[in-house]
Amino acid sequence: MNKKDNFVQDINNGYQSKGDAIILGGAILDGEPIAEAHVKIPLKTLNRHGLIAGATGTGKTKTIQVFSEQLSNAGIPVLMMDIKGDFSGIAKEGNEEGFITERHAKINIPYNTMAFPVELMSLSKQNGVRLRATVSEFGPVLFSRILDLNDTQAGVVAVIFKYCDDNQMPLLDLKDIKKVINYITEEGKQEITANYGKISTATTGTILRKIIELEQQGGDLFFGETSFEIDDLMRIDENGKGYVNIIRLTDIQDKPKLFSTFMLSLLAEIYQQMPEKGDADQPELVIFIDEAHLIFSEASKVLLEQIETIVKLIRSKGIGVYFVTQNPMDVPSGVLAQLGLKIQHALRAFTANDRQAIKKTADNYPTSAYYKTDELLTNLGIGEALVTALNEKGIPTPLVATMMRAPMSRMDVLTSEEIEEINGKSKLVKKYAEEIDRESAYEILNKKIESANQAAAEQEEQAPSKSSKSEPSTTEVVTKSVLKVVTSATFIRGVFGVLTKIFKK
Repeated sequence: MNKKDNFVQDINNGYQSKGDAIILGGAILDGEPIAEAHVKIPLKTLNRHGLIAGATGTGKTKTIQVFSEQLSNAGIPVLMMDIKGDFSGIAKEGNEEGFITERHAKINIPYNTMAFPVELMSLSKQNGVRLRATVSEFGPVLFSRILDLNDTQAGVVAVIFKYCDDNQMPLLDLKDIKKVINYITEEGKQEITANYGKISTATTGTILRKIIELEQQGGDLFFGETSFEIDDLMRIDENGKGYVNIIRLTDIQDKPKLFSTFMLSLLAEIYQQMPEKGDADQPELVIFIDEAHLIFSEASKVLLEQIETIVKLIRSKGIGVYFVTQNPMDVPSGVLAQLGLKIQHALRAFTANDRQAIKKTADNYPTSAYYKTDELLTNLGIGEALVTALNEKGIPTPLVATMMRAPMSRMDVLTSEEIEEINGKSKLVKKYAEEIDRESAYEILNKKIESANQAAAEQEEQAPSKSSKSEPSTTEVVTKSVLKVVTSATFIRGVFGVLTKIFKK
């Protein structure tokens, strides 16, 4: 067999699947697409997580769009973190242009236009489904890690949560926990010391400052009720398509603390609530985290360890997590090692550091008899990518340059009117629109302090007034002073010393 025949055989053997699979595109050899070799990813392996990387303008967003469309068609819901706001077009049918028809003819994949069911969500006050969580739902450990607290400070947070649990005081939003911190360092200091031990005001002051920092990045919008229910991410429409849930994050690009807080809480909540799935035929949910460096660049070492742990464990719940970033080196090595699927678009080498990064990136991929990986990384065209995955047996597939198929939905954003139309039809927008501020720690402690102040005032009014005494005269003052001196131990010792000397004489 010649080189092409060997290549087709290797790719088809490497990417064959007994179960259902999605088709990303067609293989490329020596710069030419090969119609007989398709790159298929088994649904069974999609909970093994993945990476989609590449320089700006190389086609990452369209790859995510294609991926999400294929998942939705297979009845798998998607959660997409849309930082740049360019993903919403998946809700509308695309247009079949000449270049798309030509592209699909080259890779021998039929092309159809199609729209997909979409929910638009927000962490802020943008139009869409509001996503919130309570402080209590985080728990003391996760809340402490988000604030990057040391062990002593985390211990105090644990005491705060315990105190609120013992006294039936819900911690719903940030003003609740701020109020508790103020209370235990002032009015309730004796109560806390007696029941839970002494707490340093320096420690509580540090915790309070960390909470204010989170609050300034928009945490006050995220913490509160109504809490979002994870089951609402798992919906299938009447046609059997999985919902594509798009979280619009264009207004929090400069708030990495809020973004990482939300992501960690979401992954932790999904992990806690979802049952074990084992080796299922397809995932329950696939999550795409766009601009993933925003999570990792601002995260502390402890927070990174928490993310790495959750990514390791969450796949057993049938959840796939896919990180989208410009450079694979943006993702910590501990996380990168957990990723089964890698889709690498072109990288650009403008500096010596860029060239070193490309060499390191090439080293992360399997060696290939058909490509010089480091050279190919800089020569890939728009909409082309290097792909390697895991087959159904968990074995890495051959590295293959791929011409990605085109999205079936619109490759542009929705208009304001179209966004309003989607939100108007959404049941979830109505469900989560109301902000609930029920009685919680803030209100309970205010009442407690008010009652204590009122009782103290009443007690002071009822106390008998002290009888007035006349001021002592000068003679009384002098007499008392003399008696005090005469009866002092020092004076008596002095007198006895003088008497002893006299009798000796």
